[in-house]
Amino acid sequence: MPIHQYTYQACDITGNIKDGQLNAESKQEVVAILQSRQLIPLKVEQQSEGSGLFGRQSINHRDVIDFTNGLCTLIEAHVPLDRALGLLQGITDKQIMQELIENLRREVKEGKTLADALRTRTDIFSRIYVNMVHAGEEGGILEQLLPKLAHFLANADEAKRNIISSLIYPAILAVVGLSSVVLLMAFVVPSFATIFEDMGSNMPPSAALLLGLSRWLRSYGWSLLLIPVLFWYGWRQLDATPERRLQRDQTVLSLPILGTLILQAESSRFCRTLGALLGAGIPLLKGLHIARGVMENQILAHSLARVEEAVRGGTSLGKALVNEGKFPVLLAQLVTVGEESGRTAPILDKLAENFDTSVKQQTSRLVALLEPLLIVVLGIIVGAIVITMLSAIFSINDMKY
Repeated sequence: MPIHQYTYQACDITGNIKDGQLNAESKQEVVAILQSRQLIPLKVEQQSEGSGLFGRQSINHRDVIDFTNGLCTLIEAHVPLDRALGLLQGITDKQIMQELIENLRREVKEGKTLADALRTRTDIFSRIYVNMVHAGEEGGILEQLLPKLAHFLANADEAKRNIISSLIYPAILAVVGLSSVVLLMAFVVPSFATIFEDMGSNMPPSAALLLGLSRWLRSYGWSLLLIPVLFWYGWRQLDATPERRLQRDQTVLSLPILGTLILQAESSRFCRTLGALLGAGIPLLKGLHIARGVMENQILAHSLARVEEAVRGGTSLGKALVNEGKFPVLLAQLVTVGEESGRTAPILDKLAENFDTSVKQQTSRLVALLEPLLIVVLGIIVGAIVITMLSAIFSINDMKY
């Protein structure tokens, strides 16, 4: 359930009135928190999403990374989990994070595992996060898995920041270029309409088409703003049912360049998760089950389910991956080598690094190609408009002579 911000007014045992704010999933949870603090709730109201000077605070990826790093340090120092959460609550300055950690600590003290407490907040903690914590708690190796999880989150955040920073210039270029084309079509091209009025049916078809597009753009250009909304809605509809999501994920994997990138990114996630679990002493079958839960692409997740069944039936992991044929051949071959040498976990870790490097390199090349491609495409569009108009004007001069 999502976390909301509530304002409350409560009375303590001495009769003093206290006002404050809490972040919780429901009013009932706010009441329970206040009662645990020996306060009598008098009024609890949910704040609107836009309350505050800049709107309600939100928890971002950086907050989750900081929380994980802090928890990792304390758990490695053998600090009990509930006390570690209490210390983390006092370290962070962000109120919404303080309330989140307080809620997690309260649920842990009530007997829940940390993974169960995290699982109710899927809008903040991903499946891989919850499953890694679950594996660590079940195997008693949380202090070994948390550093790997923190490293994974940091790498993912760095990759995301690098991609965003690399796309800033192409995005500006695309916005400026498309704006120039729209202004050209909406205000410059119509000025030629009076010149062509006397030509009647002798107007060149290309010029007539261009003027028709200009008139449509001036009248209905606003409808182009609906395209991103329709695209977003259509994408959400593809995720509405398991069958549609399988079809979508299969289509995405079959795309020429994007499909390869997604396959390598998912392979990296699988190798890093399974390698961390095996390295921490988790049995292979259990590790496969957990690794299957962190896959975003459902085609690959279903493939891993079949691999898990094959391994349960006595087939080696490398052979099962070869038989499935969904993952890169290098992955299956090196896993086979790792099983023969008894070094499966280190090889999986190395494979994850190789896949990550490959994804970064291919992404950098694509972004580098995007800039000249945008320039060429926009140049062709603007050039076609100018040439069409000039050709039409030259045809008028030819008709005069």
